[in-house]
Amino acid sequence: MNLSKIAVALAASLFLVASAFAQDKGGPSDPQIAGIVVAANQIDINAGKLAKSHTKNKEVSKFAQLMITDHTAVNKQAGALAKKLGVKPADSPTSQSLKAGAAENTKNLKGLKGAAFDKAYVDHEVAYHQQVLDAIDKVLIPSAKNAELKDLIVKVRPAIAAHLDHAKMIQSDLAKK
Repeated sequence: MNLSKIAVALAASLFLVASAFAQDKGGPSDPQIAGIVVAANQIDINAGKLAKSHTKNKEVSKFAQLMITDHTAVNKQAGALAKKLGVKPADSPTSQSLKAGAAENTKNLKGLKGAAFDKAYVDHEVAYHQQVLDAIDKVLIPSAKNAELKDLIVKVRPAIAAHLDHAKMIQSDLAKK
């Protein structure tokens, strides 16, 4: 799967995850959902940049760069989609909560060095990607009524699973050290 396909798939999956979450909470507006998607991607970009500047571990650095690259591409795709739909991303309680959680994670990570930093960063990435995958499996695929939508979600799943598997592999390697 090439980067542009992964970016489109991740953008779609994050938009769908945000939409599913929003429906459970009473539903923010489309601009708020777009804001959630942008915030979620920017959080992973920022965490990747922090990891790149703090880690001395080659594998963690490569993974962080992959997160920066993929999520930057996703934000470009999400921005293009929002523009096409005439939607300006807006803040919401969900995007504010994501940003607050990211600030706490960043504060925690900045206080760590070496192996402790690497472990905390990778553990966070495993949890994040597992949550997205769980939402796809437990909410999005079973709930999708439109065949094209369901097909898109099914096609997105391998990219999310690949990020999760990559993060778990690094997590396992770090545990051995």
